[in-house]
Amino acid sequence: MEPVVLGGKLVSGLIGPLVRKLFVQDGPGAGLVDRPVRLSALVSFRGEKRTLGEKEVHRLAERIVTQAVESPGEPPFPADEQAAVADALARRLLALGELEMDDVQAVRLGSAELARLLLRHAPPPDGLSADAHAFLDSATEWACLHILEFFTRRSTFVARTLVEQSRAQAELIAKVDELIARTPRPDSRDAAFERRYLPYLADRHDHITIYGIDLRDSPDRWPLEVAYLSLEATTGEERPSGLGLHERPPATPGRLPAEEALTGGSRVLLRGDAGSGKTTLVQWLAVTAAREAGRIPYVLPLRTLIRTGPLPAPDGFLAAVGCPLTPPQGWAERVLTAGRGLLLVDGLDEIPAADRHRTRDWLRSLLAAYPGNPVLLTSRPTAVRPDWLAEEGFRELTLAPMRRAEVATFVHRWHEAARAPEYEQPLLDSLRTKRDLARLATNPLMCGLICALHRERRGYLPTGRKELYDAALTMLLARRDRERGMGAELGEEAQLELLQRLAYALVLSGRTEMDLATAEGIVERCLPTIASASGDAATVLRALLLRSGLLRQPGEGVVDFVHRTFQDYLGARYAVEEGHLDVLVSHADDTQWEDVIRMAVAHARPRERASVLRQLLIRDTPRLTLLALACLEHATALDPGVRAEVEERASALIPPRTTEDAKALAEAGPLVLELLPGPEGLTAEEAHGVVVTASLLGEAEPEGSLAVLRRFREHPDLSVRRQLVGTWWRFDTDVYVTEVLDHLDREDLALACETAEQYATLVRMRPWQRLHFRGVHRIGDIIAAVPAPETVLALTLSANPLLPDLSGLTRFRSLRALSVYDCHAVHGVDRLAELPLAQFDCSDIADPTQLRTLRSLARLAVTQRLPGTDLRHALPVDAPLRFLHLGGDSTENTGLRGLEHWTELSTLSLGLLTTELTAADWSRVALLPGLKRLHLGGRYPEDLLLSVDVIPELPGVQSLRVSSTLDAAELSALASRLPGLRSVSVAHPDFSLSRVEALFPHAEVTLEQH
Repeated sequence: MEPVVLGGKLVSGLIGPLVRKLFVQDGPGAGLVDRPVRLSALVSFRGEKRTLGEKEVHRLAERIVTQAVESPGEPPFPADEQAAVADALARRLLALGELEMDDVQAVRLGSAELARLLLRHAPPPDGLSADAHAFLDSATEWACLHILEFFTRRSTFVARTLVEQSRAQAELIAKVDELIARTPRPDSRDAAFERRYLPYLADRHDHITIYGIDLRDSPDRWPLEVAYLSLEATTGEERPSGLGLHERPPATPGRLPAEEALTGGSRVLLRGDAGSGKTTLVQWLAVTAAREAGRIPYVLPLRTLIRTGPLPAPDGFLAAVGCPLTPPQGWAERVLTAGRGLLLVDGLDEIPAADRHRTRDWLRSLLAAYPGNPVLLTSRPTAVRPDWLAEEGFRELTLAPMRRAEVATFVHRWHEAARAPEYEQPLLDSLRTKRDLARLATNPLMCGLICALHRERRGYLPTGRKELYDAALTMLLARRDRERGMGAELGEEAQLELLQRLAYALVLSGRTEMDLATAEGIVERCLPTIASASGDAATVLRALLLRSGLLRQPGEGVVDFVHRTFQDYLGARYAVEEGHLDVLVSHADDTQWEDVIRMAVAHARPRERASVLRQLLIRDTPRLTLLALACLEHATALDPGVRAEVEERASALIPPRTTEDAKALAEAGPLVLELLPGPEGLTAEEAHGVVVTASLLGEAEPEGSLAVLRRFREHPDLSVRRQLVGTWWRFDTDVYVTEVLDHLDREDLALACETAEQYATLVRMRPWQRLHFRGVHRIGDIIAAVPAPETVLALTLSANPLLPDLSGLTRFRSLRALSVYDCHAVHGVDRLAELPLAQFDCSDIADPTQLRTLRSLARLAVTQRLPGTDLRHALPVDAPLRFLHLGGDSTENTGLRGLEHWTELSTLSLGLLTTELTAADWSRVALLPGLKRLHLGGRYPEDLLLSVDVIPELPGVQSLRVSSTLDAAELSALASRLPGLRSVSVAHPDFSLSRVEALFPHAEVTLEQH
């Protein structure tokens, strides 16, 4: 390399003073030296006259390198190598002191040979790029030229003996300086052009067009940052079975974000179905590269290149794609030779099959001439065989379908760009509850169509979804290719005729894929009826696979539809045309046929629709009644009597009015979700029934269930809110928190946490005042999961054998209510005296006598045996108890002796006791002056009934709650003992409300369901 090519203007006025610092400065008379001087005596960083150390030499080298890097023009090497280059240059300069020669010998060698000597004596640099090596060699030779010029000037001996050579050195330096000053480097012209080209390219590709959408008020060009989603690319392994809608297989080394497919300069053939985002990815890579200025992108749509004749050489790339900018002569070749290019070749499937072979030859020649440039080639899956470019080092990736989160992101960005935020959430709800609609939303093209149709109808998808599918089919089969400037080999109707026969064959077989030979046979039988079809069955089927966007070849010798929804829709269309509705109805009991039947109703004529619906109603099962109701959505014209009958039969099922009704309704399956109403117009009981139904379907159909539940997140009824809180374990924790829990009115609500995911999410939520931790967790983990322990007012701990000590709970310094169940004899109850506890419930503490320390309690519940013979031996005698619950074997030793001590007691709750209370025990109850509420839970075992005859008259009791197996005579006797009753609640499986009201004629009666 000539020393002039340094990547910067290192003229003698800059580098000369730096080089002279490497040598000892001569004193007076030194110029009269008449003999050669060894280099080791001349350098300033060795010997007795040393004025520089190695650090200073390194600084000089850094200054030389910095001058080159900061000069105008393109940087001579990557910026992150600057320190390494300076270090290598310093080591070469330090090698001057190692050379066994004098100044005369050095001048005779010349600058190039001296530079080679320094290279051999200095340690070779590691890991530098080719550009950095070239710069380093050039900079070394340039420094040597100035070193020799310095030698010729300092010694009268050298000057006298080498006058001619001295003059030559000076002339060469002067000419080089003039050349640098007058002649702009080619790379500076390139850099100037690239400063124009890259912004142009970024602006040109920063918008995309959504083909096939011409609906009113819907955007057709979007900013790329709105439209682009980070999709995944995957290798060709089979998709694991058992995955739900929008789910992807677990992450493997073969899966990566699509935009990272070219990391490391690789070559990739990227396959993807129609509308999967291939072209958008090409644009994203181009715009990203242009803005980062790391590589020079060339966007090369093959359908455009083919039209211009022969495929272009690099210098013709820009003209072939219509770029108005004219680059410097040889610019594209220099970019590709340096490995700075990014070739984005789009749409292999969009050119004729005959042109694909010459396209491959063109690619091969480019790659052979310019290796080292990343290349992306996109195609639909079946355009070329697998490993079509394997010999050229291409790996094959496939764009994966969009997941639920990506669909939600797309919908949000679409509505933001369209300035229609009011339609966003209703559409997301529809995508969650309407399963066949959700199956369509697996790529950006279909998502865009759905968004546009939804907005066109002012927030409602069609009363029947037939219009949606018709629009999708029109776009995929004809309009998209037409609007992209591509002719269609088969007309839309011809394609539909072929596709619907293939679909119906799959529907009848109960499968979603068929052998390629079977598909060719179906096409062959159909061809005589299609006038526009040309070619044999194999040719026509190949055209369908390539261009329809609906049919694909997922494996060798196998054909299927890209969406099951299209298979069902087209199969139903053919069944109606052929009069096969009875065949469809005969499979109505099979849930796999639900969508086919609904689509058949959409295609059928009014009389045919009425017949199908009547046959469904005749079966008289909840699921088929609901299927008939779902079909009404698609029945634009229908006998009003049939419609009324379907609605009347379904009204007995929806909305559910009790918990039992809700459970029965959920058994009908996920179909129910899109039929559930509310919350508007529902009573509190009906609203509760709806959320119970949706909750029960949460595990089978989480997205649809969540869409229903989120509608009730602002419902004021406590039972509805409790159901919403209690069902979060059925859903993705983070999603449920965002969609439901964070929106609830939390008054009187407690959140139960059991799993590690729930613990992790709790940390990120705004504080809850009431919490329930269930399961095996250490006290430290519990405390760590609560973002603000001091805000917690009520806490329940249950089924936790790892909880030996309650003393850690003092961190909850505002705690007013604590319940501890089934925690295997925990200790430390006395430490809780530090807390402002007003309520404590326990079933398994080690030392019940420590309850006496809880002097602030107003409510106490105990369901374990108490020590001593009197309640005062274990319960807190100083506490102002107003509520007391005793259950299990708590009274085994004590009975109710000492109960009268708590004179402020207003509520006494007696649970399923293991021992019968005596008349003496009940006499203690009669001594309570403020007792107003009595809860009776019966006895254990259940065949030993509560002895009503030992209960004295308790005139002060105004409220009674009974959950036992007392018969009518015993309830009547109990009523006679409680003459002051104003309200009664009874849980009894055999009693009707009227029967209980007859037993308590002067009280307001409630009959509990459980």
